[in-house]
Amino acid sequence: MVVSIYIPGQEDDLKVGVKSTALRFGDSTKQWISAFGAASIGSFALSGYNAELAWPYYPLLTAAAAQLAWQISTVDLSDRADCNRKFVSNKWFGALVFWGIVFGRLAS
Repeated sequence: MVVSIYIPGQEDDLKVGVKSTALRFGDSTKQWISAFGAASIGSFALSGYNAELAWPYYPLLTAAAAQLAWQISTVDLSDRADCNRKFVSNKWFGALVFWGIVFGRLAS
């Protein structure tokens, strides 16, 4: 027996033809998003190293990684409102990375 969870927005995505992660990855959406998040953080770390950003970049990147991990671990994929709250909270992820770049550059 295959158990499938309902992911909000799937019907809307199908109606308008959006190729979303909810449709593409189905029941394994959280695992895929976790992998994409880890790849993103790794890429940000490598970019910071290559750009020779100073030490303030890395604690702020760590905070951004923690914020992303919190989003992924606490999101209820069956609750449209919770998915939206987590999506809106991405502004904090972006702000942490942005200020990491600014302070990392100022300190270098």
